[in-house]
Amino acid sequence: MQNQNLVIARSLFVFSLLYGGLCVLAGVMGTKIASLGHWPLLGDLAVESGIFAFLFLVIISSAVAELFGQGMANKLVRFGFVPLIVSMIMLTVVIKLVPPAPFWSDQAAFERLLGQGVRMQFAGLISYGTSQTLNVYLFSRLAGGQGKALMLRAWVASLLSQIVDTVLFISISFYGVVDQASGKLMPIDQIMEGQIISKLVLSTIMVPPGIWLFVRLGRWLDGQKA
Repeated sequence: MQNQNLVIARSLFVFSLLYGGLCVLAGVMGTKIASLGHWPLLGDLAVESGIFAFLFLVIISSAVAELFGQGMANKLVRFGFVPLIVSMIMLTVVIKLVPPAPFWSDQAAFERLLGQGVRMQFAGLISYGTSQTLNVYLFSRLAGGQGKALMLRAWVASLLSQIVDTVLFISISFYGVVDQASGKLMPIDQIMEGQIISKLVLSTIMVPPGIWLFVRLGRWLDGQKA
């Protein structure tokens, strides 16, 4: 039986490595709520920091769709579940099963920052898969697909996918949950509104130039004319 060498484009290899790492990093970064400052008409904006990594996932998957087609980008999104699930399992094992060293006193803080309940983990998987798949689909279909209105397609697709991501994650995570401080149900509509506005602002700032840069980088890595 003749061996055949599998050839993979350099840009696809690099983007896949970066995508997998950012899948894990997005969950870790999400423990910090970041201030985006005060904006005219919008007021004070704040967002969970994982969005910075997540928007790079949007950019990378869109760049792969532009360079290699919608099918390859969808594979990238599906394989992204692997590092996500493995990281969730490993964090759970380290937090719940591996005892801290006697001289280490930060176990409670470590668990509070990195430990997520099963419900939030499930919400993260559902929102990730749905929003990323939607982003790839919209980016590939808008304005006739590859080669046309690159930055506009990326921007519109990211806006819509971020709305879906936020609605799914917050609904699954907090629907019916009582705020222990007030004794009332979590105001998920207010949480959604603030998060959606903040994410749309960041999508507008980061995604159009990001997709332009990554497509050019991919073509450069593959020795094509950028």
